[in-house]
Amino acid sequence: MKAMLLKKPAPIEQKPLHAANIPIPSPTEKQILVKVLVCGACHTDLDEAEGRLRPSCLPIVLGHQVVGTVVEKGKAVTKFETDDRVGITWLYSSCGRCDFCLHGRENLCKWAEWTGKDVNGGYAEYMVVGEDFAYLLPETFSDSQAAPLLCAGVIGYRTLRLAQITDGESIGLFGFGASAHIVIQIITHKFPDSPVFVFTKTAKHAKLAKSLGASWTGRSGDQPPAKLDRVMDFTPAGECVRDALAVLDRGGRLVINAIHKETAVPALDYAKHMWLEREIKSVANVTRRDAEEFLPLAAQIPIVPTVEEFPLAEANEVLTLLKQSKLKAAAVLRVSE
Repeated sequence: MKAMLLKKPAPIEQKPLHAANIPIPSPTEKQILVKVLVCGACHTDLDEAEGRLRPSCLPIVLGHQVVGTVVEKGKAVTKFETDDRVGITWLYSSCGRCDFCLHGRENLCKWAEWTGKDVNGGYAEYMVVGEDFAYLLPETFSDSQAAPLLCAGVIGYRTLRLAQITDGESIGLFGFGASAHIVIQIITHKFPDSPVFVFTKTAKHAKLAKSLGASWTGRSGDQPPAKLDRVMDFTPAGECVRDALAVLDRGGRLVINAIHKETAVPALDYAKHMWLEREIKSVANVTRRDAEEFLPLAAQIPIVPTVEEFPLAEANEVLTLLKQSKLKAAAVLRVSE
C-alpha cells in the first residue's frame, strides 16, 4: 500500500515525509482493517515530523484524524460490519486496568498507545485498530468534514468540558485554527448568552471567527473590552499563556490545549497573572467518552467544519502551510476514493 513515511525527523521544509510502499497490515481477533479515505493534518503531526514530539519507533506513518471504511474484521469483532464508515482518534489503545482507565481517565494511562506516534496512522491506504477504539461516523458529514472532528473537534470538546462554562460567562479563545473554529460553534449552541473573544494573529482567521459568532477579535497581548471568565489556549506559543492570564478575571480558569509549546512560557507576575484564585489546567489527549459524546452533538448542532483538501502526496507541503499559519482552518489529506 502507498504511505507517507517518517524515517527521521527534520524541519518540515526539508520534506521529512517520504512516499513509500509498505505491507498492508492484518487485523488480530479484536481489530478491524480500515481502508483510509481521508486523514486530517494536525499540529501534532508537525511536532512529530520536526522532532519536538518523539514517535516511539521509526519509521512510522503519521496521522490520527482517520476516516475510512471497514474492509476486514477479526473473528471476535462484534461492533462493526464490513463497509461501515468509521473514525479513529489520537487514542489508539489503553490498558483498561490502571486506576486512570478504571475511573474514565484513560487519556492519562501510562500504557496508552497513540495513533501515528506509537503505531502506524492514517497517512497510508490502510490501518488496523481495535474495535473498541473506532467510532461510527454520523452520515451528516462528508469524509473531509468528519476528519477534523476526530482530533480538533474531540480535543476541543474536552477542552470546553474542562473549562466548566456557565452560560453568560465571557469566553476567550487564543488561536483560531482547526480546533477553535469548531469549539466556537459548540459555544454558540450550548452557551448562547456567552460572548466569545478571539485572539489570533491573522486577518483571515479573525474574519472566520467573526463569521462564526465572535463578539470581538484581536491579537495576543491586546486588551478585550472586558475581563474574561474562561479562556482556552489552542496555540503552540508559550507567551499566550501569560497573555491569557492577563485578561482573565478573578476566579477565572485558563485551559491550555497543547501537547507541546514551541516557545517557553514567560515569567509570570504572581499578583498580576495568578492571584485572586485564577486557575490553570492543561488538556492531555482524549478519552473514548469524549468521542462518543461529541460526534452525535456535532451532528445535532450541526457543526460545519471549514476544510481544505489536499492529496496525500502533498503532506509535507500541507504541514508547511500549517506551520506558517496559512491554512484557513482544517486541512485534510485525501488518501483513497
